[in-house]
Amino acid sequence: MFRVMFHEPRIPPNTGNAIRMVAGTGCELHLVGPLGFDLSEPKLKRAGLDYHDLASVTVHENLEAAWAAVEPARVYAFTAHATVSYADIAYRPGDVLLFGPEPTGLSEEVLADPHVTERLRIPMLPGRRSLNLSNAAALVTYEAWRQHGFKGAAL
Repeated sequence: MFRVMFHEPRIPPNTGNAIRMVAGTGCELHLVGPLGFDLSEPKLKRAGLDYHDLASVTVHENLEAAWAAVEPARVYAFTAHATVSYADIAYRPGDVLLFGPEPTGLSEEVLADPHVTERLRIPMLPGRRSLNLSNAAALVTYEAWRQHGFKGAAL
């Protein structure tokens, strides 16, 4: 359905939570290295519970390898510095939802990548830096899936 991409994630439980989320939504999780942990990390395994076998997870050496593998049509990069809300987009299956590492977010270099279609933000109260990575990814993924009637879900 949708492709959730974590660029250089650093916190294993966030990635574990994302594994559970993509298993529950039918989305793909793409992890772009270098990763800040090993995939056998106990905290990642614990957060992902028994969903690891139900999730589509691919690790890419770097961003160029990720682009080559997913051949994205549209890439939405999430940053607190954008002016367009994630809720103002009509998502399409195959879209890439790109999130940056904790705690820095996506670098200007990644945000300027020609594959990036648009920079989006998740509204927050003033003075707040960001949401938790796995929460932000879930929020956006569920909005995109909602727009498609939660296709494939047991309602």
